[in-house]
Amino acid sequence: MASNICADLRQGLTTSSADETRDIASKLATLVPNDTVLALHGDLGVGKTTFVQGLAQGLGITEPVTSPTFNLYTLHEGPAGRLLHLDAYRMESAAELDGLMLEDFLVTPWIAAIEWPERITDWLPKNTWHLHLGITAEENHTIKLQ
Repeated sequence: MASNICADLRQGLTTSSADETRDIASKLATLVPNDTVLALHGDLGVGKTTFVQGLAQGLGITEPVTSPTFNLYTLHEGPAGRLLHLDAYRMESAAELDGLMLEDFLVTPWIAAIEWPERITDWLPKNTWHLHLGITAEENHTIKLQ
């Protein structure tokens, strides 16, 4: 499935557990090109942080991954690269990112996972991968790459 994960995500995937969501993200982490931003779209509770936990797993990061809501971002180091996890929910605009000096931490290879990317659209590079996460009426989780 790993080799088809990008194609499957473009079609849209449905998961019934947090472990399934983490597994999909873990596989994706091994296929995402170095130095890529992943914009994670979706409402509260759709599994964005769970997805980032899977990305971390795929990069060999063993430390716990939690939502960086209050400190805005967390940087994780792993044998396969860095993972920047940014929660832009409390940000008013991309201009607020200048003070965080994120570029100083983005030493190749890295993946940046951005929750609430619609708050900082001006900061997102053109080659950003947009993933839309949701919940079905049956309370399954959906993930789609656009």
